[in-house]
Amino acid sequence: MYGPEFAADPGAVYARLRRHGPFGPVELAPGVPATLVVGYEAALQVLRDPATFPKDARRWEKDVPADCPVLPMMGYRPNCLMTDGGVHARLRGAVTDSLERIDTGALRDHVERTADDLIDRFTTAGEADLVARYARALPLLVLIEMFGCPREIADRIVTGMSGIFEGLDAERANAEINRGVADLIALKRARPGADVTTWMLNHPAELTEDELGQQLVVLIGAGAEPEQNLIANTLRLLLADDRFAGDLSGGSLPVEDALDEVLWTDPPMANYGVTYPERDLVLGDALLPADQPVVVSFAAANTDPAMASDHRTGNRAHLAWSTGPHTCPAKGPARLIASVAIERLLDRLPDLELAVPAAELEWRPGPFHRALAALPVRFPPVPVPDRTEPAGAPVAGPVPPAAAPAPRRARWWDPLVRWWNGR
Repeated sequence: MYGPEFAADPGAVYARLRRHGPFGPVELAPGVPATLVVGYEAALQVLRDPATFPKDARRWEKDVPADCPVLPMMGYRPNCLMTDGGVHARLRGAVTDSLERIDTGALRDHVERTADDLIDRFTTAGEADLVARYARALPLLVLIEMFGCPREIADRIVTGMSGIFEGLDAERANAEINRGVADLIALKRARPGADVTTWMLNHPAELTEDELGQQLVVLIGAGAEPEQNLIANTLRLLLADDRFAGDLSGGSLPVEDALDEVLWTDPPMANYGVTYPERDLVLGDALLPADQPVVVSFAAANTDPAMASDHRTGNRAHLAWSTGPHTCPAKGPARLIASVAIERLLDRLPDLELAVPAAELEWRPGPFHRALAALPVRFPPVPVPDRTEPAGAPVAGPVPPAAAPAPRRARWWDPLVRWWNGR
């Protein structure tokens, strides 16, 4: 699962593995065996049963060399993703409580302003790589606001996260992440603000320095690399698939439908949900050895032939956000960021089209993500608008008291924002 052949056609690998049943043997890196869960019902069983399938990797990693390329993504960290029981509940509480303080209306406005600023930088060129110029940059700039994180620190953390996703110089990438997070915590201790980092720092859970740092690694990592992939993969679908591209010229932007499709068929985190059984397990015809990773393929489970359907629009039963106690705590903001970013781009550049055939697009190697290397597009050059806007409200801040809002036209994402705010 670590070579360019897998990156080019993971669906073929999943199909071969299904010959073994819902559990198939794989190598995540050279000499790193694992079991990949490729069946939807089997994935639910694993994700919903932490007693049988715990997340603690420490027994496994004792026999793994320090330079193993997948170790930074799989090794134990005291965070809400890799713990269970009471420890998990305490750590996750600090995360969810802090995320719930985000003003989603301000988040939407910040994504719009960030998108406009990025689009302004290439709109007159008539061509762009939407991964490098848009999908990669936008989540980073939004995270800077949400976490009160200066650009220089955020850039180091995200660069490190990209390295461990691809398994490139994993030790160096992991060290870069840890240094960046330590610098962010030191900064927020000295200059606290209305941001997620400060809220977690002051949360009643009283996270240790290491615990706080590890929660930030999870949140920033999940907010950058997978978000980038969600935006890019959805744009590719909108531009390449006639079911969606055919509607663009008619003025209808089926962004929500495309997001649903991508979350089913090309989720940004294709394979993860790693667990480590403490004893040998026999499930059906499969032997799952003790302390050997059992990795859930969200992509394979979602495309399990037993789940085949022509009606994915509005169907949120996919596993792209995982499920059970470790379901993604930020799926609402993550989807909102992607939706607004994509809709804004298509609003500004309605004649956008791929610059190369879809079949020639390249995917970055790595066992965990589904990530385009580039997304080259072309479009009629458009002048940069002369806009003067007042500074927006902070994205991360207490939700203001109810007040009569300024009149504005209704937008397609308003129901999502109202739902996220509990209205």
